[in-house]
Amino acid sequence: MNNVTLPSAEGTTQIDHVLVSRYGIFVIETKDYSGWIFGDARAEQWTQVIYKKKSRFQNPLRQNYKHIKTVQALLDFLPPDQVHGVVVFTGNAEFKTKRPEDVFTLPELLSTLGKLDTEVMPLNRLQFCVGRLECQRLALTKQTDIDHQAHLKRRFADFS
Repeated sequence: MNNVTLPSAEGTTQIDHVLVSRYGIFVIETKDYSGWIFGDARAEQWTQVIYKKKSRFQNPLRQNYKHIKTVQALLDFLPPDQVHGVVVFTGNAEFKTKRPEDVFTLPELLSTLGKLDTEVMPLNRLQFCVGRLECQRLALTKQTDIDHQAHLKRRFADFS
């Protein structure tokens, strides 16, 4: 499932991708970045450097944490450890610090997912997960995106 906006306790949360499989639920945050990336799992922000230009961005692991918690709450019948958070960099970014666990390039993520061999849920449970997510997600409309962006502006106004 792509571009999944879900209601949350604070408003809404927008998830890039949710992969529902017999091997678990994967909540995926994608970043299409180039240049050098400096980041630590616990840092609030990471840094992208392209030539001499530095840009800071929210730590995608922290960003994805709320997405994971929202999905876990929605799929409360699943053990929490069946919902996994993953960050995938799809551009040609190069990590200049040790890359945190659960942060992958796209080829690495595909390889990792392809190696999974322990099923954790039967097909009917998988279908139920998809159904619940589809029923709860907000409509894929421009207005949903506008409303979510407004929510983010209100939420992060104090950090500007």
